[in-house]
Amino acid sequence: MSRVAVFDTETTGVKPLEDRIVTAFVGMLDATGEVERGTDWLADPGVEIPEQAAAVHGITTEMAREEGEPAAVVVGKVRVAIEWIAVHRVPLVVFNAPYDLTLLDAECRRYGLEPVSPLLGEQVIDPLVIDRAVEKFRKGKRTLVDLAPVYGVELLDAHSAGDDAIAAGQLALAMAAKYPEEIGALPLDELHRRQVAWAEAQAKDFEEYMRRARDPEFTADRGWPVKR
Repeated sequence: MSRVAVFDTETTGVKPLEDRIVTAFVGMLDATGEVERGTDWLADPGVEIPEQAAAVHGITTEMAREEGEPAAVVVGKVRVAIEWIAVHRVPLVVFNAPYDLTLLDAECRRYGLEPVSPLLGEQVIDPLVIDRAVEKFRKGKRTLVDLAPVYGVELLDAHSAGDDAIAAGQLALAMAAKYPEEIGALPLDELHRRQVAWAEAQAKDFEEYMRRARDPEFTADRGWPVKR
């Protein structure tokens, strides 16, 4: 795996169809994981930022209103950056892709922009889905904070969109090096298709577990890299 693009957001909550972007980062890493370039954005989401969300990423409603650009402006700039990545067929690394890409699509629609996901071909790389597939039986949590040290990636400022995006890109590169046959040597379109299948299998397994253990009517979210 060579040069990759990275994308991450920090938001007002955990519901991608309802919540709003507060910060976003889009960047490019070279094959060694070094940052070639990147852009941070701070948005005024136009709604109150809940205290729970501010406690995670450190951005309060007051800070966003005073220092952030209007949300519509930020969403438009992020969309342009992702569109460039899509058009140039650069691998796009997004940790837990269905959250950030679904949220970005919802934000685009909110401000009268065309959603970005239809532009993306088979080029998304999600280290969370990959790790669950290649290390299915490893115990422990699989957040970005938990996975970074497993693969020798340094994450200095968790829940900063920029640091999280860069760490996710470095994680993808480390996975490709550790699993060359399963990941590194695959053509990008084939890796994308495998992730679609892995994500569906993972959702099915989780759904079956939840129905056995807690709620017979439980239904897991479906859709990778965008929720459906």
